[in-house]
Amino acid sequence: MLYSGAAFAGQSAAPRAAADTAMPPAVEDFTYPGADKIRQDLGIVLKRGDGNITLAACGSAPGLLEVWARGGKQEKFCFRVTGSKGYLSLEIPSVYGIKGNAYTTDVDMTVEGTEKSFTVPANSYTPVGESTDPGGREHTLVELTARK
Repeated sequence: MLYSGAAFAGQSAAPRAAADTAMPPAVEDFTYPGADKIRQDLGIVLKRGDGNITLAACGSAPGLLEVWARGGKQEKFCFRVTGSKGYLSLEIPSVYGIKGNAYTTDVDMTVEGTEKSFTVPANSYTPVGESTDPGGREHTLVELTARK
C-alpha cells in the first residue's frame, strides 16, 4: 500500500511550504463591480464603496436616492441604500439636484478644484452643485455618505 505524504520508519517527510497547501487570501478592495461597463454605458464613474450604496434602475423599487445631472447620457441616476449607513466614491459631472430617500445623505462635490459639501435631508429634494452656485459652475459629484 502506498501512502502519500506520510513518513514511515527510515523515511523522512519532505516539509511542504504553507503556500503549497493554503488557498490565497480573499482580499476585498471595495472596487465597484462592473465599473468599466457602467462608465462605458452611462458615462459615470463608480469607484469604490462599502456595498451599501449601489446603482439601481430608476423606478425599479421605491425609496431610491435620485441624482439629477445635465448633459450626460441620461439625466437621472438612482441608487439603492441598504443597512444603517453607506458610502460610495464616484464621479458624476454636472449634478444640480438630489432627491433623498429614507436616509440623510452627505454629498461631496468638486468645482474648479475646490470641494463643496451639501446635506440632503431624508425624503426631500435638495438643490446642489451648479443650481446653488451664483456663477452656475459645473459641479462633479464625488462622494455619497448615507446614514439613518
